[in-house]
Amino acid sequence: MSGRAYLGVDVGTGSVRAALFDAAGTRLGLGVEPIQIFRPGEDFVEQSSDDIWRAVRIAVQAALREAGLAPERVAGIGFDATCSLVALDAAGRPVSVSPTGSDEQNVIVWMDHRATEQAARINALGHEVLRYVGGVISPEMQSPKLVWLSEHHSAAWSRARWFFDLPDFLVWRATGEDVRSLCTTVCKWTYLGHEGGYRPDYFRQIGLGALADEGFARIGTRVRPMGELAGGLTRAAAEELGLAAGTPVGVAIIDAHAGGLGLLGARLDGSAPDAAALERRVALIGGTSSCHMAVSREPKFVPGIWGPYFSAMIPGLWLTEGGQSATGALIDHVVQSHARGAELAAEAGRQGTSVYALLNQRLAAMAVGAAFPAELTRGLHVLPDHHGNRSPRADPTLCGMVSGLRLTDSVDSLALLYLATIQAIAHGTRHILDTMNAHGYRIDTMMACGGDTKNPVFLREHADATGCRIVLPREPEAVLLGSALLGAVAAGDFPSVLDAMAEMNAAGRVIEPTGAEVGAFHQKKHAVFQRMYADQMAYRELMR
Repeated sequence: MSGRAYLGVDVGTGSVRAALFDAAGTRLGLGVEPIQIFRPGEDFVEQSSDDIWRAVRIAVQAALREAGLAPERVAGIGFDATCSLVALDAAGRPVSVSPTGSDEQNVIVWMDHRATEQAARINALGHEVLRYVGGVISPEMQSPKLVWLSEHHSAAWSRARWFFDLPDFLVWRATGEDVRSLCTTVCKWTYLGHEGGYRPDYFRQIGLGALADEGFARIGTRVRPMGELAGGLTRAAAEELGLAAGTPVGVAIIDAHAGGLGLLGARLDGSAPDAAALERRVALIGGTSSCHMAVSREPKFVPGIWGPYFSAMIPGLWLTEGGQSATGALIDHVVQSHARGAELAAEAGRQGTSVYALLNQRLAAMAVGAAFPAELTRGLHVLPDHHGNRSPRADPTLCGMVSGLRLTDSVDSLALLYLATIQAIAHGTRHILDTMNAHGYRIDTMMACGGDTKNPVFLREHADATGCRIVLPREPEAVLLGSALLGAVAAGDFPSVLDAMAEMNAAGRVIEPTGAEVGAFHQKKHAVFQRMYADQMAYRELMR
């Protein structure tokens, strides 16, 4: 494997990133290119598959330039992406999923909540497959979105020859092969990996009987494990990307799950984890939203938390997936919508730093003389469900709440609200982990990556709120590493995903929880967090 490199391509919500790694997991080159987002209405979020592929080309070429590698040295390619829905016609051209009717807007983004009513109807039917999504299907999954299309956008429903999950679209675009991933189909399309198929009666019950009658051809029938060889890069795709035709491309994976592959195999205390040790770990992937990925040898049914999914991340193991629908997006919203948000952004620009760095500096100054920084928010509390609750309450209709506002719009007031929001997100993570541990897990370690985890305040509050140690990866681009790892397996350079994880994952810095009075403070904070939800339910009942 000497001299061979592996390409990972990650399509996130706002950008495409590509990186090259060697067999030891060392990053050689990185490229980044933004992608467009369209918001044609409340709860509607759309993208363009053509624009995404344009950004893939640019990011891959930039990574190659930075690495200084000849195309022939790239031995394998792995793709990951958000679990967004792509519609194409029989010629492979975009089909509009938008109320605007624009074919350019042919991707329903994962965070789009247009199908909330459809998800509620599906849940009311109580089909058995819902046991494998935590008992409650989310409007972020694909079958509610497909029901919405069939009911509200008949033109798209009739014209579409293919409905892809975005990671699988990337593989199809690169290889010409319609190969669906066990990760995407099991996690987002109600494919039962342990049974090896879709349940036709479920699709008929929810109003998508046409898909079952077609033998599921439009949503894919060739479902394979992640990292298996999907096909070789076509000549056309190779020319676009600046790579060699025929380069092996692995079966794809969802972006958060790629982060799990780039994190969970790291050696701690001198040894790689076995299957039992993995049950003490969770991968926290913090970005626009957050995902909490844990694996087990046997299925664990956790109410309100997605899964158990068989072989949906690490082949042969069951995946449990918690998540928060808005984390980085919520922090951004709190800052940008504050009266001092624009002023602070301008100051950050003048200083060549970030708004969050300035807020962290302000909090440090405000904490001088305090027993510990977290106590600055003793009288200020946030419930972070502004975009609903993905886990474990599994209620997309929940709303955010703030208690403790004063008649001030100062930068200090923004800093406190920012801190209280981060703490609220941390307590949402604690709620997820507590629920997992109550149903068979023994999680005491978070392996963390993503944009949010580059913020020291985010990390400190998560360690202290949960009582877990947080392990950061040696390679901060763990999602890209997980994706590239699939390319290494597809190239035949590792016999399995687990073998590749053992060689390519590595731990970096460890953050331990403070404990003592800080832990006691967060016990009280968590009680307030739970009480705020109860209060919201009480308000709904009063206003019924």
